[in-house]
Amino acid sequence: MTCLLEPPFRCLPPFQPFSPPRFRCYAAPGAQPLPSDPDTETLVLPLDGPKERREIVRLAWEKLVRWSRSLQSRAKTDVLERTNKIVVLGGGSFGTAIAAHVATRKSPLEVNMLVRDPQVCRSINEEHHNCKYFPQHELPKNVIATTDAKAALLGADFCFHAVPVQFSSSFLEEIANYVDPGLPFISLSKGLELNTLRTMSQIIPKALKNPRQPYVVLSGPSFALELMNKLPTALVVASKDQKIANSVQQLMASKNLRINTSSDVTGVEIAGALKNVLAIAAGIVEGLNLGNNSMAALVSQGCSEIRWLATKMGAKSTTLTGLSGTGDVMLTCFVSLSRNRTVGVRLGSGEKLDDILSSMNQVQKIELLYHFLALSVLSP
Repeated sequence: MTCLLEPPFRCLPPFQPFSPPRFRCYAAPGAQPLPSDPDTETLVLPLDGPKERREIVRLAWEKLVRWSRSLQSRAKTDVLERTNKIVVLGGGSFGTAIAAHVATRKSPLEVNMLVRDPQVCRSINEEHHNCKYFPQHELPKNVIATTDAKAALLGADFCFHAVPVQFSSSFLEEIANYVDPGLPFISLSKGLELNTLRTMSQIIPKALKNPRQPYVVLSGPSFALELMNKLPTALVVASKDQKIANSVQQLMASKNLRINTSSDVTGVEIAGALKNVLAIAAGIVEGLNLGNNSMAALVSQGCSEIRWLATKMGAKSTTLTGLSGTGDVMLTCFVSLSRNRTVGVRLGSGEKLDDILSSMNQVQKIELLYHFLALSVLSP
């Protein structure tokens, strides 16, 4: 749209590729209407001074805003309507929460969870509960669990990867033959692979033997329990393909879940991997009763070091001060629901590491040992 603010004033109709509502603004004196067009609305206002000019611009802008919102609303509906099946790899707490959330977005949507525990599989299908992680929360009826990777992945439109990082490579290699080359993978897993220090954006394409596998990382300050309770939450999805990031945003966004988009995959992944290390240290400070001053010093310095490392790896500094950076650090370091912070508190209170490990399952043990290894490497 072209607007001339000096008399004669005109707003030419915008281009037509998306068929927006067309309108024409012109004002006396001296302005001639454009050729007649039945599809174009005409606004005629007297042009006696700056006040009238501002009114014309305001009316034109409001029309454009209404058209833009209408177009965005149709796009969101289209993504959800086109999606018939999603698959969640992993039956843990966060994977279950994401499966339940997406399932509530559209009742005919088929949500398959690929799990390895037959007991969890039965409890989801027969009782609509994840007996291991959420025994008190009822899952939507369209959430279906299976131990068959081929059946779970067949015909899926989106794949949410919720398998712990340390097991992801071997797991994905086993199911690679059933993965469609164009299936978008949304990674929910946070961390770096031991020994190789690879991120999920490096692990998934190599394990699937497809460097062009569409990839999105989802991260941000979120506890699975609060997602299950439908409490307000904000997350970020990052992908080098903005179109896929927008599709995931439209698939997941709801009245209780806000989804931001980003192109900074490296920043989102590194922040998500290192915030747990900082949470253990914050828990130790709490367990030792070192006070609020030392807690503030530790977390602020830790954030600076994460930002320094991430930017050296190519991340944007703004990402590290956003949801996936500072937001996730605040949640993990200061809230008692954080498992890593709780481990730090127990250590600082004098418990032995062996006793803490004995109270965890095998997956939690391996993740915790990874975080301790990272902590020892990063500490001066």
